Amino acid sequence: MAAKPFVKWAGGKGQLLVELENRLPAYILQGKTIPRYVEPFVGGGAMFFNLQNRYKIGESFLSDCNEDLILTYEVIKGDAKELIMELSEIEVFHLKKSEDERKENYYSIRESYNSQEIDYQTPSFQWIKRAAYFIFLNKTCFNGLYRLNSKGLFNVPFGRYKNPTICDEKNLIEVQKALKNTNLAQGDFTGSAEYIKDGSFVYFDPPYRPLNKTSHFTSYSKDGFNDDSQKRLADFYREMDGRGAKLMLSNSDPKNQDEGDKFFDELYNGFNLERISAKRNINRDASRRGKINELVVRNYS
Repeated sequence: MAAKPFVKWAGGKGQLLVELENRLPAYILQGKTIPRYVEPFVGGGAMFFNLQNRYKIGESFLSDCNEDLILTYEVIKGDAKELIMELSEIEVFHLKKSEDERKENYYSIRESYNSQEIDYQTPSFQWIKRAAYFIFLNKTCFNGLYRLNSKGLFNVPFGRYKNPTICDEKNLIEVQKALKNTNLAQGDFTGSAEYIKDGSFVYFDPPYRPLNKTSHFTSYSKDGFNDDSQKRLADFYREMDGRGAKLMLSNSDPKNQDEGDKFFDELYNGFNLERISAKRNINRDASRRGKINELVVRNYS
């Protein structure tokens, strides 16, 4: 069994993995080895787990601005069995309830999650409880979204699922194995600069730029990720290009909505920018789910 993402994540790359893998640097495709892998927006980790399962990775550095996401990675890496025990209890308690009771339980746990005080610097049993709540909410909330309001509180409503898998024990064990020699860090993407050097392969999967005014999938942290953040990332991309690292970045394509929108074409002018077909899975309006283009930007051919 190969490790796969342990949470749903808006913008997850599961459906694009073949396209992204086909665009890996030639030295990786030929040698099946990645000496140093860096991913500053790890999210659900679809890209990392795919590469970990199919290639030999020498060193890997994963980070994300979402504190609870990285805390959960840390918990799985360090004590997956304790987390599995906690999740199993939550799952049994939740699934034996009626739908109305499940809804009540969901909001009770969401309130506990939002009111829980956590020391993110010092590992403790509270980390295990936090990680369990994080996974439970992800598996039972509406559409598997992760969204914070301006106060930093998780505010996604209850999702109606007949029999959600809250504790995927086998996968959590495989994820722990995949993370064994991985370095994890929480923070802004610029913090990854210390790990990026000549010969590194870096994959950037930032919160996508909303395609329209009703999109709300950039609130992975209370600070959000706006156009200024996208511009700051493009500047960072150019800076890392100067170090000799191989860079790949994905994002939404504004031209899906407005053919005249050259936001990313201008930001990444001079780099190899491609448009590839993808399927939109997370949208409030089911009629708007379907084929769209996404961008892949590389600093190599």
